[in-house]
Amino acid sequence: MTSGKSTQGLSPTTSHDPFFRAATAPAFTHDLLAGLAAGRYAAVRVPGFLPRERCDEVLAALEARAFDSYGKARVQPPVMRFGVGISDHMAEGGVSESYWSALEGHREVWQGLGLSFDPFRACREGLGAHWPGGVAVGRRGGRQLGDGVAREPNQGFQVHFDDALREYAGDLLDEPIVGQFAFNLYLSVPPSGGETVLWRHRWQPEDEAYRLPASYGYDEAVVRGAEFLEIAPRVGEALLIDPRYFHAVRPSRGARRIALGFAVGLAASGRLLTWA
Repeated sequence: MTSGKSTQGLSPTTSHDPFFRAATAPAFTHDLLAGLAAGRYAAVRVPGFLPRERCDEVLAALEARAFDSYGKARVQPPVMRFGVGISDHMAEGGVSESYWSALEGHREVWQGLGLSFDPFRACREGLGAHWPGGVAVGRRGGRQLGDGVAREPNQGFQVHFDDALREYAGDLLDEPIVGQFAFNLYLSVPPSGGETVLWRHRWQPEDEAYRLPASYGYDEAVVRGAEFLEIAPRVGEALLIDPRYFHAVRPSRGARRIALGFAVGLAASGRLLTWA
């Protein structure tokens, strides 16, 4: 991990926020999760979160299957995925009925992989092992949302932010959320590239001047001068970030970058709820 060096020719300021940092630990403890929610950290890393043999089992099953892409009109360069993402089914600030029908197919194809365990359940259990009440998949209108997707952003993700409060009208989940995280578990990483870059900058109205046409992303000039963290992926490592900070993924070089991912909401009740 590096902090404060220029990326893509954009130089940050010399000032440093001591709370804008990535913590590394052997587990997602209660204090680390609470600290991420409170803003004491920007990211938490847990190396060896999933044993290598389990990562290899999931990866081998996925490599034998064809991946789809997120909607190409909105996501360029293309990002491949296995499973259903809710972002492709947004409709007037809500969720299209097409999401629920697509989700049935998603569950069937994941069950069809023939894995010896449920990788998303394993991720939820590891994430919530030290959190009261653990972690559960969120619901909308009483219906359970997707539990996760496998993503392959070999050409990278544009600079963007994720914030359900701004992306959806009203509450996305049946339980209002007061904090939001993004979870990734790396199954395959390239020898170079594929870094997650996180900037100490949250959305402001004037940032819309930098939004790319018909895209989810922004021109990187939107974060010019902002302090940042650059985090290289490692097989078996879990990364939890505050996605309300602008962030991006750099293009991979030399191998596929495949990760399991889902969003996590801290509900007003104190529960941790996921969706994808």
